Amino acid sequence: MSTDRDPAAVAEAEPVAGPGGPATDEATEPVPDPAGASDTPDASDASDVPVPDGTPAGDDSGSDPAGPDDPPGQAGETTEAAETAETAAALSETEAELAAQRELRERIERRKAEKDGPIPAGTKLSGQAADLLAAVRAMESGAPVDPSLLARAAPERASGVPARPRRPEASPGGQGPVPAPSPASAREHARDDARDPVGTGSAAPSAEGRVTPPEALAAVRAVLGEGGAPEALAGQLCDALGERAADALRENPWLLLCAPGVRPDQADGFARALLGAACGPGDERRAAALVGRLLERAALRGHTALEASAVREALAGHAVPDPDAAVRHAVAEGAVLVFQDGDQEDGDSGTESGPDAEDAPEAAADRAATPVLLGLDRYALAEESLADGLTRLVRSGPEADADAEASWAEAAARAASPSAAELIRAVAGHGLVLHTGGEAARAEPVALAGAARALGLRALVAVHSDNGRARLGADTGAVTVAGLLEGAQGPGRDAEGAFALDLLVVLDAPQLDVESAAMLVESLPDTARLVLSGDPGVLWSAGAGRVFGDLLAAGVCPRVASRTPDAGPVGELVSGIGIGELNQVEAPGREVVIVPVRDAGEAVHRTVQLVAESVPRAFGVEPGQTQVITVGHGGSAGTRALNAALKQRLNPGPGAFGGFDPGDSVAYVPAPGRTLQATVVSADTEGLRLDCAGTAVVVPRDRVESAVRHGWALTAHQAAGMRWPAAVVVLPGDAAQGLNRPWVYTAFSRGERHLSVVHGVEQALAHAVTNLPSEDRTTRLRPLLEALPTADPGR
Repeated sequence: MSTDRDPAAVAEAEPVAGPGGPATDEATEPVPDPAGASDTPDASDASDVPVPDGTPAGDDSGSDPAGPDDPPGQAGETTEAAETAETAAALSETEAELAAQRELRERIERRKAEKDGPIPAGTKLSGQAADLLAAVRAMESGAPVDPSLLARAAPERASGVPARPRRPEASPGGQGPVPAPSPASAREHARDDARDPVGTGSAAPSAEGRVTPPEALAAVRAVLGEGGAPEALAGQLCDALGERAADALRENPWLLLCAPGVRPDQADGFARALLGAACGPGDERRAAALVGRLLERAALRGHTALEASAVREALAGHAVPDPDAAVRHAVAEGAVLVFQDGDQEDGDSGTESGPDAEDAPEAAADRAATPVLLGLDRYALAEESLADGLTRLVRSGPEADADAEASWAEAAARAASPSAAELIRAVAGHGLVLHTGGEAARAEPVALAGAARALGLRALVAVHSDNGRARLGADTGAVTVAGLLEGAQGPGRDAEGAFALDLLVVLDAPQLDVESAAMLVESLPDTARLVLSGDPGVLWSAGAGRVFGDLLAAGVCPRVASRTPDAGPVGELVSGIGIGELNQVEAPGREVVIVPVRDAGEAVHRTVQLVAESVPRAFGVEPGQTQVITVGHGGSAGTRALNAALKQRLNPGPGAFGGFDPGDSVAYVPAPGRTLQATVVSADTEGLRLDCAGTAVVVPRDRVESAVRHGWALTAHQAAGMRWPAAVVVLPGDAAQGLNRPWVYTAFSRGERHLSVVHGVEQALAHAVTNLPSEDRTTRLRPLLEALPTADPGR
């Protein structure tokens, strides 16, 4: 790699300007980034669930622009007012979402307590709830566990193709297919995204589209006032707890933790103000609320479940006197579910009789070694629904047809590369296929879709972002995953609510979170084929889960690894990073340049110089086509500081509307996990008007602060799934703790023609590439897939 002050080797580089000294660490700020987007973990929750080795300290999900220093009442995405349906016969998007989720939720309810009504704390349990509680107690005591206690009630999985839940029904009167549920709406129930801030007495729309009555908001404000909590939290609490939120808060003041940004010590103070001497650290209500909060915060880091031991350790850090009892109480109350998925296949063999009786001690040892997991029902629902749907695709793959096989064989013979031919042959005979490769390998699944269309099949390519869609070209007919699920793009749905498709090719598959993936798979017809394609070396999804990685590890379907390499010095560098090697590459055209810096102030100065002068002069790339990428939003060289400096140089102005001016480059986050690049056009009484890749968007005034940031500089998670002609990666000295191999791989691979690295972390970069290989997440999808039957003996 070349090492110079800038790509053009400008000897007369101007002296360093800007603030000096070490970058400030945002870890001391109390309010977490609502979507888990803070690259620096919230120090106030350092005693929360321990982050597994290899996980970057607070990797940035990029799913919400609100940062750690944003007030709790405005952090995260705000909910738009529910629109009036234009046609009475047509179902709204919210109604379609509820219709889909109602049927799916029945599945998870069968795994919870079989009871007629709510069970008060301290009363006896029956049915499966009692079995699960007995399993937890046995595990904690080290005693053997009867496998039948952990067997899942899923008779449809015993044989044949798994039964699929009912999709949203078609709209009445033949008005056409129902719009697909938004992926954001499924996430809005419990994610730390802030709702519409309520500052008036008017009714406020909730996450599910219903309107909270003004009297309910007033009652919650009154309770918050009594307890000394900010009244601005009223809207968020009504969203989370419903119209009777005031009564719920009086009964259990620790439900204040349902509001984004509230810390346990703040909830304790609120409880003391309302309950007086009646509350204490061992209160069961406090314990249940803390367990739920721990799992929600873990979801912001990508986990769909946590080991019970980690939860108990975190509870002890919050001064809970008996963490074991707290976990048991949370399970008994139905606040969390308990799983031991590694033993699923043994669920029907609860006796030691038969030919395998001699293996019983080993089986018992294996069960004891399998960790007990705790999880929230929303993620358990999504993972189990996704596992069922994927198994359905595997088992109900294409029927044997001699003519079709011949047609596919001809298409494979015409393929442009051996990898593309291998992919076509795999898809010809299977309902689910995985494809891995870098940027150049994206041409292979796109060619597959074209070959399928030539065979008369309805094929569609879906990508993560509009940026990725534009890179493929208009002739591919690609859509975004979000647009497909929302019904704004794609072929629409049939009378049963399924996509009118025979083949769906999803690029950028590592960016699929478990809830979006579950909705996507559930929306496919039984006879459809699904291809998930992506680069396994990049950062995982902003939302919870590790869908693509779990599928690759489970090995339940064919996997085609592309042999098409990414060309050029940038491709060579990134390929080495993918296998843990930070190599020096030859860059005769200055495609890769290292710019060493001493401190954060110099890093900001050099970044502005590269974007505004050096890269345009050396490569003819306009500043708007060069993307700056850094580790986090905070600090002296985070996105906030970099964007402020870049705005001053590239588009100075007074920031007349919430800090924005016409011509500003911005990052707009309409939903957690989605970052849209846009340009500010104007502002008026309706809100901030943006141009998002040619689409006019109006961001309401009350959402601008929480949903829009300047976008000249992004985090790596926000940049995942997008590429630009040039990229400048900024690594100030305080960025070392946020680095690992996936982060470096993702950031360095965002530039197509040129990569500049503003380097101030010394040996931490090589250490991250060599010694921090993965972004660990605790999920249940892999064991669920491995436990389900996928091979059809009749095929």
